[in-house]
Amino acid sequence: MNNVEEGCLAPSTASHRMSAVIRFYRWLHSENLLSPEWPMWNEKVVGVRLTDSFGFERTLITNSTDLAIPNRKASRDPLEGGLLPVSLRRRNAILTYCNKNASQELTLMLGLGFRTGMRLGTICDLKIKTLQRAVPDPSFPGWFRIAVGPGAHPPVHTKYGVTGQIWIDESDLQAITSYSFEFRRLNRQARAAPEHREHVFLTRNGAPYGADSGDKSNALNVELHRLRRRSIAEGIEDLRNFHFHQSRCTFATEIARLALKHGNANQAISFVKQALLHRDESTTLKYIRFVENNSVMASAADEFTKAFVGFPAVVEESELE
Repeated sequence: MNNVEEGCLAPSTASHRMSAVIRFYRWLHSENLLSPEWPMWNEKVVGVRLTDSFGFERTLITNSTDLAIPNRKASRDPLEGGLLPVSLRRRNAILTYCNKNASQELTLMLGLGFRTGMRLGTICDLKIKTLQRAVPDPSFPGWFRIAVGPGAHPPVHTKYGVTGQIWIDESDLQAITSYSFEFRRLNRQARAAPEHREHVFLTRNGAPYGADSGDKSNALNVELHRLRRRSIAEGIEDLRNFHFHQSRCTFATEIARLALKHGNANQAISFVKQALLHRDESTTLKYIRFVENNSVMASAADEFTKAFVGFPAVVEESELE
């Protein structure tokens, strides 16, 4: 529950995991593989109210336990992964700290996350030829596009197998291309298996950072965890509770804010969806709503401050007549 409350784990994920654990122990008990002296939990009967397409309601009776974790979603639209973006000040502080204290690989990957919005799984699977085949974007001087997804050449991992192009700044492209031919990386490449030598980012043992499934990387997560602990010990709070995926959330909210500033909601949705390679517009819409809601809340807070800050704490009786 602590992970759910801190935003590290989605309520639906926590609920499903606990449900799987309970089902597993039910099976162990039914097969007489486990015979605890004390009850493992307290059984309870729960009524779930369902509404059909015609508006008729019915109640479904089901069994539950006191260990079940309810799937309570936040009232506002959650972003991808249930995480929130960081402020630009905090983003700059994190990148500055990593540049001084983290490995070159983590610094480069985190910079890509913040400035391109690529998921960790995509960054870990970038190939040298992916960078070499980048093409300038005529609409955005100083920016390039790199092809990712199963349909790209070479293919690069993306969530749900979406093929598309990612915007990357010229300075980032040059920095990563230059890193690809430095002795540090070439030394790692020499230790890598033949099928992994084209990966841009390799661990010291020559394995891809994305050798794990999906958008996870144990090697990077371990380093980020150590870096987080070190920064907290030094009294720096910017990395506390920070997760790599927040770099994507931060990039997405910033471009959504810019898109809404220079166009309407439909244009913003199309632009953000293209930049982040979202499969569904519903995911993109969460960022648009997040930015719109934050803008409304900021304006309301500003008006509230102007109206009430400095309001006399003591009102004379004559003023009430």
